[in-house]
Amino acid sequence: MLSSSSPPAATTAHPPPSPETSQIPSNTLSSPQITRRYLFKTLSLCLAAAPSPLSVSTVAPANARGLFQMPPLRLSNRYYLVRAGESDYESLGIINTNPVAKTSVDSGLSEKGKKQTVRAALQLKALGACDRNCWLWPSITQRAYQAAEIIASINGISRSYIVPEYSFLDARGLGAYEGKKLDSISEVYALDSISMKTKPPPISDGTPNESVSDVFVRVTQLMSILETQYSEDTIVIVSPDSDNLSVLQAGVQGLDLRRHSELYFGPGEVRLLDADSIPVYKQPASAVYKCLDLSALSNLGSSDAEQQLSNTQQTTTDPRNVRSQPPRQSYLLRYRDFVLSA
Repeated sequence: MLSSSSPPAATTAHPPPSPETSQIPSNTLSSPQITRRYLFKTLSLCLAAAPSPLSVSTVAPANARGLFQMPPLRLSNRYYLVRAGESDYESLGIINTNPVAKTSVDSGLSEKGKKQTVRAALQLKALGACDRNCWLWPSITQRAYQAAEIIASINGISRSYIVPEYSFLDARGLGAYEGKKLDSISEVYALDSISMKTKPPPISDGTPNESVSDVFVRVTQLMSILETQYSEDTIVIVSPDSDNLSVLQAGVQGLDLRRHSELYFGPGEVRLLDADSIPVYKQPASAVYKCLDLSALSNLGSSDAEQQLSNTQQTTTDPRNVRSQPPRQSYLLRYRDFVLSA
């Protein structure tokens, strides 16, 4: 019996390898070996292709404002300073600075104070302060907030643009002068002229006794908030007293804070926070008297000096006249005793 055998398996014919392929080592045809050197080489190539961190300088820098300092290099907003009109306490000639009573009806505007505030609001309107809208920042003190409402009504400002300030614009605490006559505030200003850190005598009824330096810290914090929160806006700051505004103006303009009282704000007074807005009669001596070159003395003969002095003796010593005189005359007017004794 014949045994059946399976047919032979078909074989696939492969072409012979080409001479080029046969000459390539077998290890180069497989995946590269992952070694430490290979990883470092790959990483260096990736870093070389990435943008350099030093190229950040080509990007336009951000317009950051930074920490607000007095005097500022610039202001981002336009500011009007307004003192509220006369209060009921002021109409009685009494000092009232205790913050406990700042929201009391008794701390509101008197009838005269309301008229003063209306005039202030009309002045702001004439100046075009709120033509393109403005923000009102009054102290929460009753008379200041009432003044802000009057200003808003006359200038057509929505009440939503009134932002009450709860602490930085409080009337300056005068300590033991609380309840005394308004005329005695001149004694406080006499203390201020000695040192900006001199405080009025304390009192036990809770009224703070603040120095000029204390007020300066408060108004600087206020300006820091306003300069951070707003940009290219108009802001009307309404204060219940003068000291907040006079210290603020002196600080912004880099004037001597000890002489802030020379920038005194009357009830209902309006002022643009700008160097050109300081009346000549309120400018401190540092803005009137200029330091001149001492070598000017050596250029004057005795006869020339006496002639110059005889001319200057006929003029008044009012600082406004001194400022308008030629530098040599202004110098001799202040140092004529020295010239004559030379």
